[in-house]
Amino acid sequence: MMGIMDKIKEKKWFKHLQTINEHKFEVGRNCFRCGLYKQGLLHDLSKYSPSEFLVGAKYYQGTRSPNDAEREDKGYTSSWLHHKGRNKHHLEYWLDYDLVKRDGSMVGMKMPDNYIVEMFCDRVAASKIYHKNDYTDRTALDYFLNGKSKGAMHPYVRKKINLLLNMLAEEGEEKTFRYAKRYMKEYKKYLKRQEYKKKLKKKLEKKYNDKAVRSLNKKYVRRIKRDRMGTRVSACLESIFNEIKNLRLK
Repeated sequence: MMGIMDKIKEKKWFKHLQTINEHKFEVGRNCFRCGLYKQGLLHDLSKYSPSEFLVGAKYYQGTRSPNDAEREDKGYTSSWLHHKGRNKHHLEYWLDYDLVKRDGSMVGMKMPDNYIVEMFCDRVAASKIYHKNDYTDRTALDYFLNGKSKGAMHPYVRKKINLLLNMLAEEGEEKTFRYAKRYMKEYKKYLKRQEYKKKLKKKLEKKYNDKAVRSLNKKYVRRIKRDRMGTRVSACLESIFNEIKNLRLK
């Protein structure tokens, strides 16, 4: 039995599964430290789908992402294309056509703050998984600064992720995650206020629209009554005029 287990453990798919589980656990823990409980549980679930898992197992190396190996082999990354369209903590999920230049170029849209914090948690966890004993609090920042994708980020997103990664590099995990948790608490309050304002606005619009409609209906009814009265008076006058006309003719 042990011999079979040893053979399974040597398989690339098993090692890839271990890496996914380890990474997901690490990101989940980071998200929980920031108060993002739901996102921590749901993070990267698409990695277990056949479209991503089978490709990841095939190109597994252990020291870097299988996406890089697949990209070098095929010229593109099918698992990454599948992954980025289903996970909102990736900046590539938010790429869209530039509405300012309108020249067909793609730019990063503004991400909601909770996904920026999840992206931070993801980067820290990935740095720990792939760098292992060489990991320091500055590793995630160095990777970000050397990356090419940061150019596609919305300025707001770049500012926020820079703040978190620099805080981690200079002041450590404990202080950074405490700050992120407070920030998320305030952000959730902000979202609730915005939702309340929306509902209140909708309620007031409905109330005053209904009032305006009732007012218009009253005016319309009065106008109909006036028109009907005017029609009856006109008919009566016309009848009298016709009678007078007939008398004159006689």
